[in-house]
Amino acid sequence: MLVKTKAIVLSALRYQEKSLVVKCFTESDGLKSYYVRDAFSSKKSSQKTIYFRPLTILDMEATHKNKGTLEYFKEVRLAFPHLSVNTNMLKTSITLFVSEMLHNCIKEEEQNQSLYDFLETALLWLDSHDEVVNFHLILLMELTKFLGFYPDNSQQENPYFEMTEGVFIPYQSTSCINAHETALLRRLMGLKFDNSTKAFHVTERQALLKILLDYYAFHLDSFRRPKSLDVLREVFE
Repeated sequence: MLVKTKAIVLSALRYQEKSLVVKCFTESDGLKSYYVRDAFSSKKSSQKTIYFRPLTILDMEATHKNKGTLEYFKEVRLAFPHLSVNTNMLKTSITLFVSEMLHNCIKEEEQNQSLYDFLETALLWLDSHDEVVNFHLILLMELTKFLGFYPDNSQQENPYFEMTEGVFIPYQSTSCINAHETALLRRLMGLKFDNSTKAFHVTERQALLKILLDYYAFHLDSFRRPKSLDVLREVFE
């Protein structure tokens, strides 16, 4: 079946010498993996490797057999050429980290329009704004809404956040973060991309990143911490 859709590149792994296996989150069908033959060939090709950088948004036509095997692109082009993501070290580090997180977390092999729209809007915001130091934190927080474990904020005034149930409680247990960390998380939950510029200093961002990764580990089976985490930490120091 020939499908026309937009898609967000989550990963691209070299296969043998000249080919790629590209995993995308598509607008039409959720998670899909594609085989790109001779992606590194010296011959001119419409399927240039530049198209398959992390979190690139594509317009594409593809053949979907839907048999659990690799699919094939028929035509690929950039839906939104990047303005700054590929030239700004901070943004490049963020996209590497976020793409790894999405690759590890998204498992849906079916359409999820609301998740696709959220990710596309967030990525376009990242590319077009300069103050992005809290982008990855806000995205990870908002992503939990789509993954099914956004914190229950009905008792948000309580001083401790309990990680396994995702609730705010009045007493501290072994699975709680402390009161200061809870206050940071509560502040993060109230932020959007446009109002976050000076919300945290560097040590607070580091603390929040650890909290979020621990929270994801509690709620996602076989969760793997991104290899790009160390690079992100170096950039933010």
